[in-house]
Amino acid sequence: MATMAMVTGSMGVLSLSASSEPASVKSFSSASAFAPRTSASRTALLNEPLRIEAREPTRRETVKTRHRRLRRKLNGTTERPRLAVFRSNKHLYAQVIDDTKQHTLAASSTLTKTLREELGLSAGPTVDAARKVGEEIAKVCLEKGITQVAFDRGGFVYHGRIKALADAAREGGLDF
Repeated sequence: MATMAMVTGSMGVLSLSASSEPASVKSFSSASAFAPRTSASRTALLNEPLRIEAREPTRRETVKTRHRRLRRKLNGTTERPRLAVFRSNKHLYAQVIDDTKQHTLAASSTLTKTLREELGLSAGPTVDAARKVGEEIAKVCLEKGITQVAFDRGGFVYHGRIKALADAAREGGLDF
C-alpha cells in the first residue's frame, strides 16, 4: 500500500510517495510545473526564496485606487453636494452631485457649447480651460442656489488643471 504526503515548501507543493517513483515538484514559476525533476534540482529549487512577479500599476489604476479611497470618506448631501472633477487627455469635466438622491444638479465641461467655441481646444485641456470650467460650474451652481460643495478631485493630484478649476470655482462664489 502506497502512502502519499503533501508538503508545502517555499517554491510550491512537493508530492512524496512511498513507491519507487520519483517525487515531483510543482513550482509556481516554472513553465513545466508538473514535470518530474532530479533530486539535486529539487533541493536547489526548494532552497530558493519564493519569487512573485508583479507589475507596477498604471497611472489610471493609481488614480482609481486613490478615488476609491477618497469616496469612502466623501459624500455629497442635499445641503452640501459633491463637486466631482474628471480629467481625461482631451477634456475636463465637473459635476455637482447629490449622492443621497443620486442626482446630478449641475455640470460643465470643455465639451459644453459655449466653452468649446470660446476655447477652441486642439491639444487637450489647459490650465486656462480648467479655469473657464471652474468659473462656468460656479455660475451654474449659484443660479441654482448651491453655495457650498464638497470638492472631489477624483483621485487626481491637487495640482495644475485640478487646482486651477478649484480656485476658479472658489473665486466664482462656491464655498469648499
